[in-house]
Amino acid sequence: MTVIPLNARVECADGLCGQSTYLTINPVTQRVTHVVVREKGFHHTDHLVPIDLVVETTTHLILLRCTKNELAKIEPFVETRYIRVQRPRYEDTPYRLWPLAVPKETMKIPVEHAHVPPGELAVHRGARVEATDGDVGRVDEFLVDPANGCITHLVLREGHLWDQKDVTIPVSGIDHIEEETIYLKLDKHNIESLPPAR
Repeated sequence: MTVIPLNARVECADGLCGQSTYLTINPVTQRVTHVVVREKGFHHTDHLVPIDLVVETTTHLILLRCTKNELAKIEPFVETRYIRVQRPRYEDTPYRLWPLAVPKETMKIPVEHAHVPPGELAVHRGARVEATDGDVGRVDEFLVDPANGCITHLVLREGHLWDQKDVTIPVSGIDHIEEETIYLKLDKHNIESLPPAR
């Protein structure tokens, strides 16, 4: 099994290039299709890197076969668009702000949109995990079969800050995945009986 860590260092062929922030998953085939890599540096651009570019992973590192320049040319994960809105007129404000009231004019507001491939979901470390009888913890990482790229296990971090443990849940225990939550077929008692992750 291969570990695909989230919030881990990512290195290109020519050195450290950033950090993994999301995985995109095809919920039908249960395959990881992309790793979202946030470039290090001032702009922190996130790129949607195909899983084929991943050479090797450990619990704290992902190695890519591309260079930093090639990474910079990969499609961004988040696109920012600007929409125009009207600023309120003096008469529209609930309080008398004179002389601070602004005349009616347009302004631009940034709106971000994530590029998740159609039919797939983006899952990040810390996404909620729900058992059949309530919240049980957060996503820590995924284990993947390197032969076929399918997810074999979800590593669940359960408990409170002072008493946390990681539990490995087989993919057969996952009922369905939504954007911010993974729903399990298991209840809390079944999860407690699973062995802790090594």
